[in-house]
Amino acid sequence: MNAASQEMMPLPMGAVRVHGEIGRRIELTITNNLLKLDVERDFLAPLKKKNGAYVGVGILLKAASQFAADTGNAQVAELRDRVARELVQSQEPDGYIGYKAPDQRLWELFDPDEIAQIILGLVCHYELTKNESSLAAARKLAGFVIRECRANPEKASPSRREGLADTLTWICIEWAMIRLHEITGDSNVLDFCIQDRKLAEWNDPIVLGRWGRVEGHAYGYLVRCFAQLRLHRIQPQAALLEPTRRTLDFMTRRNGQVITGAVSDNECWHDSQDGGWTLGETCAEAYLLNLLDELLRQEKATRYGDIMERIIYNTLFAAQSSDGRRLRYYTAFEGPRSYWKNDIYCCPNNFRRIMSELHGMVCYRVDGGVAINLYSTCTVDTRVAGDVPLTLQQETDYPNSGSVSIRLDLARTAKFPLWLRIPRWCTAAKVSVNGQPIEQAVTSGRFFVIKREWQPDDRVQLELPMSWHWVKGRQSQAGRVALMRGPVVFCLNPAHCPELTGTNLRWLTIIPETVEGPCVDDSVRPGGQKASVRAWKPGVHVNTGLAKPNLTLELTEFPDTGGEVIYFCVPNPSDSRLVADELLSPDATT
Repeated sequence: MNAASQEMMPLPMGAVRVHGEIGRRIELTITNNLLKLDVERDFLAPLKKKNGAYVGVGILLKAASQFAADTGNAQVAELRDRVARELVQSQEPDGYIGYKAPDQRLWELFDPDEIAQIILGLVCHYELTKNESSLAAARKLAGFVIRECRANPEKASPSRREGLADTLTWICIEWAMIRLHEITGDSNVLDFCIQDRKLAEWNDPIVLGRWGRVEGHAYGYLVRCFAQLRLHRIQPQAALLEPTRRTLDFMTRRNGQVITGAVSDNECWHDSQDGGWTLGETCAEAYLLNLLDELLRQEKATRYGDIMERIIYNTLFAAQSSDGRRLRYYTAFEGPRSYWKNDIYCCPNNFRRIMSELHGMVCYRVDGGVAINLYSTCTVDTRVAGDVPLTLQQETDYPNSGSVSIRLDLARTAKFPLWLRIPRWCTAAKVSVNGQPIEQAVTSGRFFVIKREWQPDDRVQLELPMSWHWVKGRQSQAGRVALMRGPVVFCLNPAHCPELTGTNLRWLTIIPETVEGPCVDDSVRPGGQKASVRAWKPGVHVNTGLAKPNLTLELTEFPDTGGEVIYFCVPNPSDSRLVADELLSPDATT
């Protein structure tokens, strides 16, 4: 059952209604964050005052537009249209929309990003509502950027602004222009990306750390890679793929991604595996998900889906408070985590935006059928085998277990393929159709494709057995291990263990074989899970075998708001039962 070569295509807005933990988090984001914003005070008043702030209003508009289209929520639609209307009405005769005074426009740090995001937001609003004024405003704003850049080549030249790297100062501008071209066919905006911005020629190396011109800015680099992939769709060139290949190699083979899926430290690339407080900028994780989604669609390689779910269930969900109201700029796994102080700026808005896009990462159309990437209870309405209506229903308690039931409610008999992503963490997956096991081997790290003549109400059962596994740390975490089950990393919240008061958590030593669970735990999410493991406090000579473990640690899912540590010492770091992270396997290319 080999995969065909056709590219995966996204399903339209509203076609996928997600429930389960992904759906719960989406709903929390809408009801307890998006609809709790003071839009007038934080987003619209500064727009009218031109106070020079960096706000992120375009990202807000894009998130609201996608949430409204996906859910049909009338309050969200009202917020969406209000923001779009204010942006259009604020447009000046030369086309500018933004927060800067006339002498600060375009050439001040972050104004190009704000402008780019406003273009993306207005284009998205047009695409989902057919509001012509939004598209006209986006085109006029793009014209302002192109005209100003061509009139001031010495200012617009890459890497010459304020002594900062181009990937930091011109974030998202190429993505915005390419998206505008995709909607309008305007060749001028595409020419701007190719001829003025030299997008096809960009091939910067990965630079570590935040120093000098901040050339290692991770999310700026990821966005540029994403823009190149979109350009590659229009004008295929092998060179456009090189920075993305370099990024993936850095992440999976050169320690650039930590076990929770996060990349970046203090917004920049790092490979130390340190988990301190500036780990995992939310913007970087959001744009990494966009990049992985694009790669999955183009290449149909399951490793992209494996990384996506690792990010979603750990770093992304941990960036949100348990009630959904507060969000994080960074999400550490060593030491206390903190929330961002307000609702504006890049990270809170990019969190809302990527949450509004998760429904589109669950299923795809491919080869006349359907590919399932993320396992979550959901209902999918689409057409297969040409034009046969299909309602696909997933039922699962994932990530609690890997038991997934799929019902195919067809209008009539139809032949098409159903693709199932088999995660690399699962080595004994089983598939059955209408209760009959499929005898062919199911290979981890690949799509399992069932192509058959499907009947109305056929049912597929996918079993992805989950077991505990202790994953070996790397770099600064060498000699330590972290606990995983399926895609979820588990952490220690010291509040659950009063005996840890005053203890240096980094030097706790656990006994891997004593792990027990999972047990039901509602402290992190309804119906969540936890484990327990026996451990020693620092300073005990565990190698003698005489000292009895003096602690029982309770480990909860990584989004636990009080989580402070995921890596623990072990008596024998060479124990064969300790495993490498499956996402780092050199052959993880399928």
